[in-house]
Amino acid sequence: MIEVTDLSKQFGDRAALAGVSFTVGPGTIFGYLGPNGAGKTTTIRILTGLTRRDGGLVRLNGFDIEQEPLRCKAQFGLVPQHTNLDAELTVEENLLIHGLLHHMARPDIARRTEELLEYIEMNDRRKVLVKTLSGGMKRRLLIGRALMHTPGILFLDEPTVGLDPAIRRRIWGLVRKIQSDGTTIFLTTHYIEEAEFLADRVAFLDAGRIVAEDSPAALMAGIGEWAVDYLGDNRLQTVYFGSRDEAREYLVNRMDGLTVRRVNLEDAFISMTGRKIL
Repeated sequence: MIEVTDLSKQFGDRAALAGVSFTVGPGTIFGYLGPNGAGKTTTIRILTGLTRRDGGLVRLNGFDIEQEPLRCKAQFGLVPQHTNLDAELTVEENLLIHGLLHHMARPDIARRTEELLEYIEMNDRRKVLVKTLSGGMKRRLLIGRALMHTPGILFLDEPTVGLDPAIRRRIWGLVRKIQSDGTTIFLTTHYIEEAEFLADRVAFLDAGRIVAEDSPAALMAGIGEWAVDYLGDNRLQTVYFGSRDEAREYLVNRMDGLTVRRVNLEDAFISMTGRKIL
């Protein structure tokens, strides 16, 4: 559904993207992870037609984003990092406008609105002004709006940023439900546990290049299963082990204050780049 080959973008003398390539198959959740400035936002802007590429190829469901922009834009829905709903309109009015922008017929808009309000569990909020909604409800409405025209691809740019853990997990459940309906999902996030839970495949982006791509389990297994954190040289250091028994052996006769835990995706990213995702 998403094909990116040798994608490049230059801003002045800085290469925001330097030969990025990946594919995302139908029904897959693809996690695109990296620190601020790595090129994640630039990639999404190019994939959604908001920024022109300098080189490479981008196809969404077979359509080139620059050669066939209208066909491409019909293929995807976008949930931006920052809320851009019309705060002075009601929940259902926001859905109506989005449907009209996609040239949907009024009967189809009415039917789809009913489906989506049920889907995102906001039936009882249909007449409520958006400005009165909680952060979690606004996020759910953003997702519902992006699905209004039944796209095959959904771009989620930091979909749970700023939400508390309980609401974040509710959004995760909604994302899983969307995937089960066959939608392909492109996800950027700074929440490591979010990518571990949701993504089928993950790409690590650093300084405009993909440094690794695989399933979360495979990326973590590449450095071990257990980690020991300790303070050394006035900074937190980590040692990785293939088994818990090996980690325990390392702890014998060592100083207090060491922490044993499972390896996570951020460990894998740091081991490859020396940088944190946050």
